[in-house]
Amino acid sequence: MSNNVTANSGENYLKNLHVEECIYESSRSGKKKKMKLLNYSLVGLITLLSPAVLSSEINAGDTAWILTATALVLFMTLPGLALFYGGLVRSQNVLSVLMQCFAICCIVSVIWVVYGYSLAFTGNGSIIGGTEAFFLSSLMRDSVSGSLPESLFIVFQMTFAVITPALVVGAFAERMRFSAMCIFTILWVTLVYLPACHMVWGGGYLGSIGVIDFAGGLVVHATCGVGALVAAIVLGPRKGFPGGSLIPHNRPMVVMGAAMLWVGWFGFNGGSAVAADSSAAMAILVTHISAAVGALTWMLVEWLKTGKPTVVGIATGMVAGLATITPASGTVGPQGALLIGFLAGFVCFYATQIIKGNFKIDDSLDVFPVHGVGGILGILMLAFVGKPDGFLGSGATGFDPSVFEQFMIQLQGVLVICIWTLVFSWIALKITSFVTDLRVSDENEHEGLDLTEHNESGYITG
Repeated sequence: MSNNVTANSGENYLKNLHVEECIYESSRSGKKKKMKLLNYSLVGLITLLSPAVLSSEINAGDTAWILTATALVLFMTLPGLALFYGGLVRSQNVLSVLMQCFAICCIVSVIWVVYGYSLAFTGNGSIIGGTEAFFLSSLMRDSVSGSLPESLFIVFQMTFAVITPALVVGAFAERMRFSAMCIFTILWVTLVYLPACHMVWGGGYLGSIGVIDFAGGLVVHATCGVGALVAAIVLGPRKGFPGGSLIPHNRPMVVMGAAMLWVGWFGFNGGSAVAADSSAAMAILVTHISAAVGALTWMLVEWLKTGKPTVVGIATGMVAGLATITPASGTVGPQGALLIGFLAGFVCFYATQIIKGNFKIDDSLDVFPVHGVGGILGILMLAFVGKPDGFLGSGATGFDPSVFEQFMIQLQGVLVICIWTLVFSWIALKITSFVTDLRVSDENEHEGLDLTEHNESGYITG
């Protein structure tokens, strides 16, 4: 998430002026260049001293938009993701998936207030933040973050923290104990999500070296994708995998959930501009383009491969297009979105075939091949299509390094986040296994988690 203006922006700007002057003196540039630097410095200083910046006033337009975006992102988890995942599982497990998504929303919301926001967005650590905002103790009604009330920025970021572990549910659906899921969520958010968020968005190491992740290709999709892959491997496949009996029980529910995700993603990406401006508008445009192209590409590939296009296929392709454009939605334009959407539909389709067909990994609802592969693909592709003079360049906002330099920076971000997530996801599962069994028994899995874990049934049969 881009942070436009912070409380210490004046101090940081003055420090930057000092650094620029030192660089100039050592480079021995000519007089003309020196005057240009001085002019830029004066303009920046005048801007710094303007009443709007000094007072950190709340902007009504920005606030109204982020209030809306916050609701849209929560709408993605409840009910969007819950219905999407719920329709993809068998009928005897539909309530278990809805319950997991609902419980995760509650658990992560409490974590965010108690220590999550503080560890993600305060302090100067390279990997994890500080403790000064535990329990949001310093938050006042009139606290400001940039042009927003700080309370709004906190809850907006909370919705991202909520949906990330909820996405992981798709990897272990239909076989993980509810108690194990609760413990794992607490550990995973603490050990994986919060450090990743701080490293990229909270002033940590990856942000400092120039990694670009506008709305969560690394923080959300790479973490949930790799975490899901680890969980699927550790828990093992469902009984009957691979086989024809493990099919979605309610495709209309899948389509409804997917449609809600599509709408909610406008808040996910558009809200990440943290302002009601042209960046938010462009982010929404490219998000929609990539979703549409990703859906059509997946549908066509499936059509050619199997002879029939499916509604689950087109919905999954749409999600792949959304996940892949997410990190690049602040830096690409319409042409770049067309390319990213096409690659999302094509690459993610074959990633699902490889994970389940070649490697025989039962990532139940394709979290890694859709979100993990898509998020990583978007992170790397923005180096090429996010720069105005890059390959098929259509950058809405460019970046300073060359295409190759930015690609290497992005690749470093991918490696750090993926390795970190792999290691600590395994640790979180291992700790959870010491407390309770990860999987339900074979008998309970056959009967279904709705009855065995929650003593309820999603459907009344006569």
